[in-house]
Amino acid sequence: MIDAKQKPRILIVTPEVTYLPEGMGNLSNYSAKAGGLADVSAALISALFDLGCDVHVALPDYRNLFDDAPVVFSRELVRIRQRLNNERIHLAEDRAFYYLNTVYSGYSDQDLKVSLAFQRELLYNIIPRVDPDIIHCNDWMTGLVPAMAKQFQIPCLFTIHNIHTVTATMAEIEDRGIDVPLFWNYLYFRNTPHNYEESRAWNPVDFLVSGVFASHYVNTVSPAFLEEIVNGRHPFVKEPLRQELANKWHADCADGVLNAPEPEFNPAVDEKVKFNYGPKNHRQKKAENKYVLQKTLGLEEDENAVLFFWPSRLDPVQKGCQLLAGILYSIVAEYWQDLLQVVFVANGRFQVHFTDIVRIHGIENRVAVCDFVEELSHQAFAASDFLFMPSSFEPCGLPQMVGCIYGSLPIVHDTGGLHDTIHQMDVENNTGNGFLFNVHDAGGLKWAVDRAMDFYRLDADAKEEQIRRVMIEGVLTFNHTECAEKYIQLYEKMLKRPFLV
Repeated sequence: MIDAKQKPRILIVTPEVTYLPEGMGNLSNYSAKAGGLADVSAALISALFDLGCDVHVALPDYRNLFDDAPVVFSRELVRIRQRLNNERIHLAEDRAFYYLNTVYSGYSDQDLKVSLAFQRELLYNIIPRVDPDIIHCNDWMTGLVPAMAKQFQIPCLFTIHNIHTVTATMAEIEDRGIDVPLFWNYLYFRNTPHNYEESRAWNPVDFLVSGVFASHYVNTVSPAFLEEIVNGRHPFVKEPLRQELANKWHADCADGVLNAPEPEFNPAVDEKVKFNYGPKNHRQKKAENKYVLQKTLGLEEDENAVLFFWPSRLDPVQKGCQLLAGILYSIVAEYWQDLLQVVFVANGRFQVHFTDIVRIHGIENRVAVCDFVEELSHQAFAASDFLFMPSSFEPCGLPQMVGCIYGSLPIVHDTGGLHDTIHQMDVENNTGNGFLFNVHDAGGLKWAVDRAMDFYRLDADAKEEQIRRVMIEGVLTFNHTECAEKYIQLYEKMLKRPFLV
């Protein structure tokens, strides 16, 4: 057994997590989730722990969320255990988050208060107690920590999962018990500061940009999304963030590390799927799963129907659902003889538009629009032939990876994490795993649907061979071990020494 003292100690700082690995103690299996960051944090911690790393985690003590009562988070119902102490799990203590019912309140002043309380406890209690060799922070809620780490001369990695940020003056930060003068010169201000006193009461500190500015190394959750930001491809990314990421990029201190779906997303072991299957028997079992889904949703029951699945929230700002709304009826009509069907398992403000399209055209036996339910979503992955992800931008994306693992080929806009994970299907050369379009409009999506239908009309044996290949490649490529090993490479680069000795 390797002596843990020989290995660098990493402290992962995150405002949310879905579970912790068995072996880290009685706090395993609790959940504090608002979005994808929770899943990614849990997966990385678990994978690092499994690889034998000396890993610790710090997060707020959400006492109300750690009770045994069921709590609804953004997408799922979870059960969480009673809070107990553990040597590897470090809970920040403060009334600001003891009695929260969700990780984020939706009110910026309340979320700011939680963030500052969390970071104060990190600065004065958790970091000195853990004495880490490296700190790994996540998103704006931990944006002041890299500046603190720089003052302590501890290397810090800052991971950007989404580009949301908040601002506060140094006076506001001080009022929450943080001694800002210790590290104020490592923070990023909206206006150039001349000295501490001059800026203290009026000059806002940007939390996310401060995290990038002060960290030793920064990463986004896909290489392409980082490059797109640096090159100014996304106008919604404000200039300070773009410029600081560009500075890190040109200093060779920025990278992209793809996330990976949870291990439970595997059709061979997925308990939420009616008929389990793998690459060798997907042809028969996917047909059986399709029949189950059709019967459940009132669709025309035919295993030869070509089934398209929408797995993401119905958000027209990012997810491109308006593109599909523009062509939904026309593709159903054009491919009527192919029994084309579409299943939505997603919430969002655009859902009503699809409901109206289905009702007006009377195509309820071909299109089903459903609220998100975890079990139904898993069954749709297992039943579908193709899935839609026409996002206008995508920091990483997970459904397209899950689709490959389940043999549901993704139709995606060529951007961000979709660019990094999906490649154009080329049957002749036995390569590719989906269908990409470059122009983000309804015509571009329609072109990709046509290419998917070309594939669907191939000889059944040839098609089966390609889907088998895609499923095998998906399992080997989209997993947490690969993700954790890439983070370890970043840790080694920062420390200039092997991470696992």
